[in-house]
Amino acid sequence: MIRLRTKSVDDTCAVAFELAAVSRAGDLLLLAGDLGAGKTVFAQGFGRALGVVEPITSPTFTLVRTYDEGRFPLIHIDVYRLDHLQELMDLGIMELLDAGAVTLIEWGDVVAVSLPPDFLEVRLEISADDERVVGIRAVGAGWSARIEAIRRACGRWVSEG
Repeated sequence: MIRLRTKSVDDTCAVAFELAAVSRAGDLLLLAGDLGAGKTVFAQGFGRALGVVEPITSPTFTLVRTYDEGRFPLIHIDVYRLDHLQELMDLGIMELLDAGAVTLIEWGDVVAVSLPPDFLEVRLEISADDERVVGIRAVGAGWSARIEAIRRACGRWVSEG
């Protein structure tokens, strides 16, 4: 796992920007962390890096937002309000994942067992000094092959602790 420390919203967006630079159409990223940890901020930075112009807002109530402009489409999902894994299937998650977009799923760690085993987990935590600790974990061959590129791209934020 790569551990990073960000000191501001701009830093968190910059980390997302770097991860977007190594992303490919069809990629899946699971965003994890408590309320207020920065999952939507991360999605905003990621979307801007892809060239999304419209405002990226949390899809908490709509569950899914799709942004078609940019390098490739971005699908932003929030599963916070889902009570059962079946609801994820009812959303058509497998079809969405096959759409050739990059998919970001907020609270994705909760539904990981129902998803294909090739994703990047981005875990955001609030530290005692109100910074963000960002843990990045590659699961599966697709992201594992890019983990060193991610480490290099995010080197300025790498945390020893």
